[in-house]
Amino acid sequence: MNSVSVVIPCYRSEQTLPVLVDRLLAVLSTAAPVSEVILVVDGSPDRTWEVAQQLADRHETVRALLLARNYGQHNALVAGIRSARYDTVVTMDDDLQHPPEEIPALLAGLKPDLDIVYAVPRAGTHGFIRDLASKSLKIGLSGRFGEATGQDICAFRAFRSFLRESLDGVAGPHALIDISFSWATMRVGTVPVNMERRPIGRSNYTAPMLIRHAVHVMIGYSTIPLRLVTYFGLLVGALGAVLLTVFLWNYWWGDSTLKGFTSIASMISLFASAQMVALGIIGEYLGRIHVERMGRPTYIVRERSESRDSRLSATPDVNAETLVRPGVGAHER
Repeated sequence: MNSVSVVIPCYRSEQTLPVLVDRLLAVLSTAAPVSEVILVVDGSPDRTWEVAQQLADRHETVRALLLARNYGQHNALVAGIRSARYDTVVTMDDDLQHPPEEIPALLAGLKPDLDIVYAVPRAGTHGFIRDLASKSLKIGLSGRFGEATGQDICAFRAFRSFLRESLDGVAGPHALIDISFSWATMRVGTVPVNMERRPIGRSNYTAPMLIRHAVHVMIGYSTIPLRLVTYFGLLVGALGAVLLTVFLWNYWWGDSTLKGFTSIASMISLFASAQMVALGIIGEYLGRIHVERMGRPTYIVRERSESRDSRLSATPDVNAETLVRPGVGAHER
């Protein structure tokens, strides 16, 4: 590997960042001749930005971005990936569950015939909440990357920098970089690594976030829910046709007494429920179109921080200037 950029979205990680950066720099000094670490602080309410600034001032290869508010993990990743300068980009979490010492194995797994590799834990290390959060995305990606690879999607990944061109069209508050990558390449691999348990704090995923995440994956990048509604409508229609046939048959043979009021009321409730579900799913799609039309930014960089030596020695940040089109949302104040 000629050069490597490591992008880390940061949220409530003031205690873990110093340890993570120290371990990263020790690994990168031998793993790649040229490297950088990009800390993207996603509107964290604690002192994460102050810590990231100190690390950027102290280390020439560390850069820090402060987003104007909390935009979400994938939006923060988009900001960091667009700012990356080098040939290979590695993304990882800020909670020390992704060991920096496994980056050389990840880079070695990026063979010439592959464009992206995902780290696969040799043993499960996340709790139930975190596993459930990632499972919805993996199910949604299985149809794009293939069943085997789709189930191995992980936030600890390495990919070739040209893949960030697939993020050019990402606009608005909803971003999933793995789906964007799936539109750009099918050359995907995996590398088994040892994961670690989170040493400080607990996962930031909550039940409402899990629900929004699952809905986002299923509705934001697929028409499968609409197809399911269509199939369900056909099924209910067929059931109604069968009931009508039974009613006409009984009427033809002289059975005209009023029977089955309970079953009729149940069927009416079932049809009404099917209609409401269909309207709700269609409403989700229309709502997303409405949100996209609002022009909400994917992210806004409020402040950047890096050492003076880094600014003098760095190559031009072409990604932030040329890969971001007007209206995409990577504006700087």
